[in-house]
Formats: sequence, C-alpha cells, structure tokens
Amino acid sequence: MSLSAVMITMDCAEPQELAQWWAGAVGGEIAEDHGDFVIVRAQPLALGFQRVSEERQGKNRVHVDFAVAPGTGLAEEVERLVALGASVVGEHSVPGLTWIVLQDPAGNEFCVH
Repeated sequence: MSLSAVMITMDCAEPQELAQWWAGAVGGEIAEDHGDFVIVRAQPLALGFQRVSEERQGKNRVHVDFAVAPGTGLAEEVERLVALGASVVGEHSVPGLTWIVLQDPAGNEFCVH
C-alpha cells in the first residue's frame, strides 16, 4: 500500500479570509467553500482551511515548504508575499540551500526557497 499527499489542511479562525490570502499567494483559486472548511486548488497539492475555536499556540508542528518558480528570485518572491500580508520570521542557510521562514496573516509558518 502507498499513500499520496493530496491536501494540506490548516486550522484557523476565519477560513474564507485565510483561503483567499493563500489563493493569492500560490496563484490558486477557491474550489470549494463549505462554510467552516474551504479548499484552495493549487498545484501540486490542495490547501484546506478549517475553522477551529482554539487560538494557535506555539510554533507549528508541521509547515509547508514552497520553491520559487524558475526565473524568480527568492528575494523577489518574499517581497511579493510580504506585500500580500506575510511577515518574515527568519532566514536559514546550509550549503547549497537558503530558505526564508514566513508567517501568513493568521501566524501559520511556511518556508520559501
């Protein structure tokens, strides 16, 4: 048996708002809106946003990593995401790889490299 990843789901207070932000960030579109659960179609995975009553506490236990499109610079993409409402948390580097940690408007961390 094998598994295929098809969607990453984030808990949040306002699924429509966060889904709209992520649709703009990844160039996707809202495919389904079920009130408390919204799905954004993005390639290669869908992103789901589900309403929860608890506030986020501490660091994400799981986060999403995104690669910039060929021909796009890392700094340019980070600047675009910040203009959309993301905030930069930090920059990390190991030989051959540099990535930037950001937070979406709800405080969920993600990386761009």
